[in-house]
Amino acid sequence: MTTLKALALVCTLTPSPAVSSSHVLAEQVLSELDGHGVRGEAIRLVDLDVKPGVQADMGSGDAWPEVRRRVLGADILLLATPIWLGHPSSVAQRALERLDAELSETDENGKPLTYGKVATVAIVGNEDGAHKVSADLFQALNDCGFTIPAGGATYWVGEAMGSTDYKDLDGAPDSVASTTKTLASNAVHLANLLRDAPYPA
Repeated sequence: MTTLKALALVCTLTPSPAVSSSHVLAEQVLSELDGHGVRGEAIRLVDLDVKPGVQADMGSGDAWPEVRRRVLGADILLLATPIWLGHPSSVAQRALERLDAELSETDENGKPLTYGKVATVAIVGNEDGAHKVSADLFQALNDCGFTIPAGGATYWVGEAMGSTDYKDLDGAPDSVASTTKTLASNAVHLANLLRDAPYPA
């Protein structure tokens, strides 16, 4: 059986090499997926020149076509974002806008190339809002052709007006670790099902 592949699009506003809470949680998800034999990689989008727009290729200098190639090469997509002002980051919004182009990019049977791919999310923040952000992301990802598994989100939010970030913790709290484990298990299960039984034309 072919090994499943996962890609994490990390939508932090923090450029490399600085530590990012979103990246830390994304790597924890990838580690859980690796335990199921899934090969994964993470891309920090803020490090790349992803042009604004809703086309698959926005022209000279656009880094999205290479990101898109990796998205289409993966079975499981993870979108990792911080919560800013109660919403996903602007980087996450740009990624979703670029993924919108997939609705007009179809195979020979007229199906979007994202059909059969699983999408999950990882969210960090210092205020409430993880459920609202996951709802926004899930709707957008589903609109773009991805399938969402049960328990497809993992998140951590610190106390209101607190100063501790996820990256500052000694490790994942038990509740986050358990949720991340469920996300990985269910995503792999669904990805295998969709690979064996694709959506009809």
